[in-house]
Amino acid sequence: RALGRELQRQLSEAGKALRKLHDEVELPLARVLLRLEERGIVLDPKVLQRQSAEMAKQIAGIQARIDEQAGHPVNVDSPIQLQELLFTELELPHGRKTKTGYSTDANVLEELSMLHPIVGEILEYRSLTKLKGTYLDSFPKLINPRTGRLHTSYNQAVAATGRISSTDPNLQNIPIRTPEGRKIRDAFVAPPGRHLVAIDYSQIELRVLAHMSGDPGLRSAFIDDVDVHRRTAAEVFDVAEAEVTSEQRRIAKAVNFGVIYGQTAFGLAQQLGIPRGKAGSYIRAYFEKIPGVDRYMSELIARAKARGYAETILGRKRRIPELSRKGPARAYGERIARNTPIQGSAADILKIAMIKVEDALTGVPWAQMLLTVHDELIFECEEARVDELVALCRPLMEGAVKLDVPLRVDAGHGRTWGECKG
Repeated sequence: RALGRELQRQLSEAGKALRKLHDEVELPLARVLLRLEERGIVLDPKVLQRQSAEMAKQIAGIQARIDEQAGHPVNVDSPIQLQELLFTELELPHGRKTKTGYSTDANVLEELSMLHPIVGEILEYRSLTKLKGTYLDSFPKLINPRTGRLHTSYNQAVAATGRISSTDPNLQNIPIRTPEGRKIRDAFVAPPGRHLVAIDYSQIELRVLAHMSGDPGLRSAFIDDVDVHRRTAAEVFDVAEAEVTSEQRRIAKAVNFGVIYGQTAFGLAQQLGIPRGKAGSYIRAYFEKIPGVDRYMSELIARAKARGYAETILGRKRRIPELSRKGPARAYGERIARNTPIQGSAADILKIAMIKVEDALTGVPWAQMLLTVHDELIFECEEARVDELVALCRPLMEGAVKLDVPLRVDAGHGRTWGECKG
């Protein structure tokens, strides 16, 4: 009780914005998250068991190819054997040294993958074994025997950006960029007579960036409701929008999102598989053609250095002591100063939307919210009333916060979560 009084006092002294954030967002959201935890979601273990068996065959095939290329059996799970194979037998360049030898972490292997095909096989092996162990084999064991459903636990005060995280199991980390990762969603199903409905914000972080930076070009893309990545590509490559190639759009998309996360030329080069110099030229061209973003990013860093913290649209603060240090620590702090207001504001918007949607569904027997994953809300709904649910939720989510650019949501539905994404 004494601690509660002290924390309430500190909260009141922190200012009206934080008090409002606590009273009108975080406390009501805690009740919403409790209901989601209690509801859970139906999981079909047979789907995961099938996928696990199929993946075991894939992994065995990759292992055989690695052994064949190496000329002898290799225990891919042994860092010592990998070091011997890569740096002694194949004489590939090594990076930093650890207590047990030279590092074979993902970053090192990504760089080496362009030098020898066996490295790509090792990366694929690691990816699939992690997927199999973390999701396919463990999720069925977590189904609650009483409810027959999977129940995650949500955390409001773990992610420094203010995003909601989940544990036991962590549903936020289910991979969606690979076909194998996306297939996991096929195991999340609706009961008979119902559908799962997924409603997610479209490019919310870029829309927040457009609003907060005030860049007229970025804002106009969303106001005109055009393909923002195509328009960015047209700016960066100095071509007409109609002439933008799929490769140019891919690069522009990577740069658009890279800017939010403070990605370096090195990081962009790794992601796109291009030379670092070329990646650096794309980033420079982006800031030259979209100057409002460059100016805004500089302002964010300067403001955070002066205050000692970054701030979201609702006044959520993240302290950044790294900004007073030197070298890599300061560079890390600058990345936090840039992405916290954007990622954190997107999180604020989703939280408000969840509260509004849950309130609107109170007493509604034909639909209920089950999960939140990143910028997406998952519902269970009577099959015949899916359109009614989307019509109810869309204006609440798109109107959660008033920005200078419109917020937009996409909706999909099906018997499984996987079907929701078409």
